[in-house]
Amino acid sequence: MATKSTRPAVEEDDYELGSKSALWGFLSGIIVAAFIAVPLSASFSFATHPNTQQLFSGWLSNADHYQLFWWLVTALLVALPFLVGFAVAKLSGRTLAIVGAIIALFVIAILIVGQLAVL
Repeated sequence: MATKSTRPAVEEDDYELGSKSALWGFLSGIIVAAFIAVPLSASFSFATHPNTQQLFSGWLSNADHYQLFWWLVTALLVALPFLVGFAVAKLSGRTLAIVGAIIALFVIAILIVGQLAVL
């Protein structure tokens, strides 16, 4: 004898604009964006302006790794408000693990490229 579940299916991705969790996610994303505005601007300028390599006085002799490093930092800083907002809006263990893994991968990539740029 087969039994079927009588509970209705719940859509996890059914967030309306007016729901409280979506608004809290949006607010936390805006707050994080305000906190990272200056570092984002600095990392973007380091990635795009060739003369900024001289600011680090001989540490970074390979221009390709230098620019790659700062583009990775810029990408992480751009993604951070969206990741935080998404994590707050969902607020489940699985979502927090996914966001934490994405941030950890970015940090590991930044450390590896940073070490390559110094060599």
